[in-house]
Amino acid sequence: MAKQIRMVLIDLSGTLHIDNTVIPGAIEALNRLRNAKIPLKFVTNTTKESSNFLYNRLTKLGFEIKKEEIFSSLAAARRLIVSRELNPMLLIDPAADEDFEGLVKNNEKINAVVIGLAPNKFHYDELNKAFRYIFYGASLIAIHKGRYYKRPDGLALGPGAFIAGLEYSANVTAEVVGKPTAEFFKAALEHIPPEEAVMIGDDVKDDIAGAQAIGMRGLLVQTGKYREGDENTIVPLPAKVCSSFVEAVEHIIKMEV
Repeated sequence: MAKQIRMVLIDLSGTLHIDNTVIPGAIEALNRLRNAKIPLKFVTNTTKESSNFLYNRLTKLGFEIKKEEIFSSLAAARRLIVSRELNPMLLIDPAADEDFEGLVKNNEKINAVVIGLAPNKFHYDELNKAFRYIFYGASLIAIHKGRYYKRPDGLALGPGAFIAGLEYSANVTAEVVGKPTAEFFKAALEHIPPEEAVMIGDDVKDDIAGAQAIGMRGLLVQTGKYREGDENTIVPLPAKVCSSFVEAVEHIIKMEV
C-alpha cells in the first residue's frame, strides 16, 4: 500500500471540528499531512452554511485551508440546478443562501424542491408547501440524506428524516447529490483513481461505505457522530478504525514511508 496514496479526502464536521470546537490534535495532524506533501481535499455534506461561511469558520479555528480545497454538496447541488435550468424551492438554512444566489425566479413555476439541513424550516407549513410542489410534479432533490449529526449539546436529526417523510407522502424517491453517491466522490477525486485515494470521516455510511463503494479506502474516526459498533454495520468493513483524525493521519504517513 506504500506510495499509492495520491489523494486524501477529509470530512469536516465531526472529523476536524464540532461547530466551533476543534477535535483535539486535528490542526497539528492536518499540518503533518500537508508537510508530507500528500494532496488533500475537504469533502462535506454541510448545508447549514455557505462555502464562504464554512471557510471563515475553519480559518478562525486555526486550520490552514484554501477555499478551492473545499468540495461541498452545496456546490454540487448548485451545478445540478444550473445544468437542468431548474427553478427551485429551497429548504436550506439562511447561512447557505449565498451559494444559491440568483437561482430562484419568483415569476416562474417552481419545478424542484431542494433540501439541505434547515432546522428552522422543518415545520408543518413549509414542509406541506414542499409536499404540494412535489405531489404535482416538482423534482425532489436532497443535497444529502444525513440521518443525524453531532452538535455540542448532543446528536440532532439530519435532513434525511424530513426527506423520507416527503418521499413517503408524495410517493417519490429523492435524487441525492452529496455523499454517499458515487458521482460526488468521483467528482471530488477528478482524475485520481479511487484505489489510490483514502477517505477519512466519522459517518460510517456517508463517508466510509460511500467511498469504499467506488474502490477507495475508508478510515473511520471514532469522533463526531461515531457510535460504538458502527464499523460492523457496513460491508466491506472500514479499511481501518481510528480513535481520531490524529491516528488516521499517523496511519497514512506510515503507509507512505
